[in-house]
Order: sequence, then C-alpha cells, then structure tokens
Amino acid sequence: MATAELIAENPTQSPVAAEVADIVARSRAAQAQIENATQEQVDTWIRGMVYAVCKPGMDEEIARETVAETQLGNYEGKFKKISVKTRATLYDIIDDKSVGLIEEDAARNIVKLAKPVGVIGALSPSTNPEATPVIKAISAVKGRNSIIVCPHPRAKLINAKICNLMRDALVKMGAPADLVIPIEVPSVEKTNEVMKQCDRILATGGTPMVKAAYSSGTPALGVGVGNAVITVDDTADLDDAATKILLSKTLDYAASCSSDNSVILLDAIYDAMLEKLKAKGGFVIEGENKTKLQNAIWEDGEHINAKVVAQSAQFIADYAGFEIPENTAFFIVPETGYGPDYKFSGEKMTVTMALYRAKDIEEAIRLTNSIQGYQGQGHSCGIYSTSDENIMKLASGTKTSRVMVNQPQSASNSGNLWNGMRQTFSLGCGSWGGNGTNNNVTWRDLINETWVSKPLAQLKVIPSDDELFGKDIIELVG
Repeated sequence: MATAELIAENPTQSPVAAEVADIVARSRAAQAQIENATQEQVDTWIRGMVYAVCKPGMDEEIARETVAETQLGNYEGKFKKISVKTRATLYDIIDDKSVGLIEEDAARNIVKLAKPVGVIGALSPSTNPEATPVIKAISAVKGRNSIIVCPHPRAKLINAKICNLMRDALVKMGAPADLVIPIEVPSVEKTNEVMKQCDRILATGGTPMVKAAYSSGTPALGVGVGNAVITVDDTADLDDAATKILLSKTLDYAASCSSDNSVILLDAIYDAMLEKLKAKGGFVIEGENKTKLQNAIWEDGEHINAKVVAQSAQFIADYAGFEIPENTAFFIVPETGYGPDYKFSGEKMTVTMALYRAKDIEEAIRLTNSIQGYQGQGHSCGIYSTSDENIMKLASGTKTSRVMVNQPQSASNSGNLWNGMRQTFSLGCGSWGGNGTNNNVTWRDLINETWVSKPLAQLKVIPSDDELFGKDIIELVG
C-alpha cells in the first residue's frame, strides 16, 4: 500500500509513520516469499550477497567511498572490513544448519526446529558502515528473514550502495530484492518508526539509539558501551604484545568500540613494555598536552567530540594544538584514577589509550573492574600472558562477556580467523552492560525455535529424600 493511501486510511498517522509502514509492508511481503526456503537456497543467497560487495574492485571502491563520505577511519581499515571481515563472517556461518531441524538432544528426547522471526530492523553506525549492513543482512537471510537497514545519516550513501548491491544480487539469484531494504534518507524519527513496526531490532550504534531500541516495544538485541581494558603480565611475550596492541589500537583509527582503551602493565615489566610501545609509535602525553588532548576529545567536557573520532594521531594533535614526532601512531596517557573525574579512563574512540600500573594480577583485576565500572562493563577485556593461572584469574574475577588472550582486541573479540569467536559486529554485554545477551550476535539470535518433546524411553524417578537433599541438609533444616 502506498504512503498516500496509508495516510488516507489512517489520517492520524504521521507521514513518516506511513512511509515506514509502506517499507515494512514491502519487507514483510518479501519475507513471506522465502518463509519456506530451503537450506540450499538461503546459503546460495547469502553467498551472492557477500560476493556482490567484496568482489575484487568493488571492495576497494566501497572502502574509498566509505572514508570519503564519513570522514572516519582509513582506507586500509575499511578495506579489511568489507573484503576480509565479510568473507570471514560468511565462512563462519555457511555450514550452520538454520532451516528445519537444527538441534537434537537425545538425552532429553527433544529436537529444535528453526522458524523465521519476520522483519528485522537493523541500526548501522557511522564507524562501521561498510561491513555492518552486510553482516546483519546475511544473518537475517540465513534465518529466512528480511531486513531493513537504518544507517547513521553520516553514512547514508554508502549504506544505500551496499544494500542495493545485495538487492541486485538477490534478484539475479531468483530471490526478492526487498529482503534487503535501505533507509535512504535517514532520520531519528524514521529509525524509531522502523523499530516500532519491525519484528525484532538488531541495534548497533550509540547509547541513545540502543536505549531507544529497548524502549520501542519491539524485542531488541542491543549492545553495550565498549572500553576494552588490556593487561600485560610478567609472563607475556612483550614484543608480541606490543605489535598486537599497535594493530588493535590503530585499526581503522580506533573506530571500533573494541579498541584498547586502557592498558595495564604489571610492575615487573612496566618500563620495558612502555619502551616497546613507544618504539611501535606510541607517544606519551603528559602535563599541558594531556589537558589539551582531553579538551580536544571531550570538547564540551562530557561527550566525545565527533570531529576527532577515528582520526589519525597527527590530525588530533593539530586539532588539540601540540607537536608530535613524525612516526606517532597512537597516544599513551599515563593515568592513576578512574571515573568521571578521570576522563581518559573511559571510552575514547580515538587512537588514545590510558596506561595504568599494577603490582600484580589481583590489582590488575581490581583496576579492570573499576575502569569498566565507570564505562564498558560486560563488553570485553584482554590479557597478554603465558600463565593459565593469571588468565583464568582475570576471566573469573572480571565482569566481562569476552576475554581475548594474546590477541589484538579490536580484531578478535568480534571473531577472526585465528580464534573461534562468532563473527559479528554486534557484541552483547549481558546484564552488566544492560543487554539481554552475552552473545556475539549472529543468525541464531534472529530466529524463533520450536522445541519438539517426545516421551523419554525410561521415566525419570525422583530419588529418595536422603539422595536428593542429603542427610546433612535434612538434619540441619528439619
């Protein structure tokens, strides 16, 4: 039904609500056409969707145009995301069974059947607008859903280009183009309407949009704030750690919320590791320059300044008004405190990391929890160590959904070829981060499941009270 007809039918409906209703109707009609698609069909479609955007030449074009439009990050980072991350995500899910019977629990005599949710409303941020629409779209279609992608206004053109490439590929493969629909002229009102009218929201973006998703009345999968904290202990390979921290801190100029925001060095290796970080292009910021950098990143004293997000060290230094060596790749800000009075303890979205010192792993754990108690709790942390004891102490003692061990954080916790994490750009942070899931969100979160239960071959029998409760409990409570 056209927008004008919808308004005529319901004169109290706003033009934006009517426009979105028209888009949702198109999306719902397309999804109905694939409701009974086979596993072979959906896997063929998602292969074509990814190849349309990552094929040689197109990946370069998308990377260039993303930087040109958003003025965020760099070509190298965007190219890796559109060319490598999309391929890796496809590879990660292509063999998953997502149609029909997907799981069988023989011990409980239960099988699980996958059913589509319907229309997915997806938010795409300005920091990762090249791969996010692709990854969310193939997760949706893998579960036989359709998707409407709502971009940040700063990335509306590249979002439309990417979605239209996937739409063209779908048509060539005999599927409805409207399985993927971009919002081409985005606004907050329009995005809110999509969230109200769709069947499930997949929210990646700033805190206000994620909160809006949760309050929309539609079931939502949201993500929490980043602010990864990385510990380097006295058993670590320091050269390896320095190389990987450089990679993580500077990937796409720290556009990712998984970038190393704080690094904690144990006393025993503090001086040696700091020298290695400096040798990798880290420049220590102290005194007057620290004040200038703080004022540049938090220009109003509270919110991160969009002008310096995902920019080079040289750009930020020029903006802040201080000199840096020519080879500077990232900033190191020695810090002792945490919380609102210590701004560098929070997420920075720039090539800036706070540096802390801890006497041992126990203090590193306390620092990690204190820093992330201010911002980023539930998201992720990491450690460079060869001590399984220290690794498990950190994992057990922190309120986190992910711990990356001896890996570059920003390139790892959302999945990479060197680990078994699910490939995604949507990282649930559990109750710590105000989310309903700890998952690396993927297609399994975008389906409904029907549990089919058959009688057990042998009836379960409740044991005697002595066996069930234990004599000690019976005597104590009785």
